[in-house]
Amino acid sequence: MPYSLTSEQVASYEQQGILFPIAVLQDEEVSHFRSGYDDLIAAFDHKPKSTELGVTHLHFRWAWDLVTHPKVLNAVEGVLGPDLLVWASSIFVKPPSDPSYISFHQDGTYWGLDSTLVTTAWIALSPSTIKSGCMRVAPGTQRDSIHPHEETWAEDNLLSRGQEIQVDIADKDVVDVVLQPGEMSLHHVNIIHGSGRNVSNEPRIGFAVRYIDPQVKQTAPGHPVIVARGKDRYGHYDHMTEPPPKMNVTEALSKHLAAAEIHAREILSTQAANEE
Repeated sequence: MPYSLTSEQVASYEQQGILFPIAVLQDEEVSHFRSGYDDLIAAFDHKPKSTELGVTHLHFRWAWDLVTHPKVLNAVEGVLGPDLLVWASSIFVKPPSDPSYISFHQDGTYWGLDSTLVTTAWIALSPSTIKSGCMRVAPGTQRDSIHPHEETWAEDNLLSRGQEIQVDIADKDVVDVVLQPGEMSLHHVNIIHGSGRNVSNEPRIGFAVRYIDPQVKQTAPGHPVIVARGKDRYGHYDHMTEPPPKMNVTEALSKHLAAAEIHAREILSTQAANEE
């Protein structure tokens, strides 16, 4: 299936490190995936941490279907090529009038991947506006080297360790990535990005999928990946070849939390190894 991006869009992504908005989901699809998310959140007996909302595609069929959605893959193919792996996913949630934010950072700092053939598809399951704390990026900074980061462990920071880049980012150099439900953005693994607090009366829900070219290596052992499109000619990863089995939400959540905890530890240990 040919990718859906135009040559102008591909050139813009390569220049800016960000491309949006890209329409990928119909209204009924947004409702379906939002329902899956709502059921997941309802199964928690506490407000879930951001680390507890990672790699849901390994245990929930609706999340698997979202990360392998043809229109999402069409766009990703435009920037990474025909062979695509789903390496990870994360759900970023900001309830109404919530103090949570994401500090400016570069993903490539701490993921432990040996290449920049990596992109994130950030899919909006609710309006992502300036008031609700949409993602903000500094276009073109993907061409920078990795800057020093500090782990702040700030309580309201949705990043696992409050990672914050140690350079000043001028507001005039930042673009607000405003998305409506069913739209997504693509952003480069090294672009400087973050987001503010939600001061609106509705939640901001974003499903972020991390896609990699199969030649990209992870510097520490990891969880299985999905061959979402094309072939893996390199064999750096174990593959999850079938969608997760259907099970009740409580059972799936139990399995998911164990996997999410392992994934969080992998990222932490990889970051520590890279700093040695």
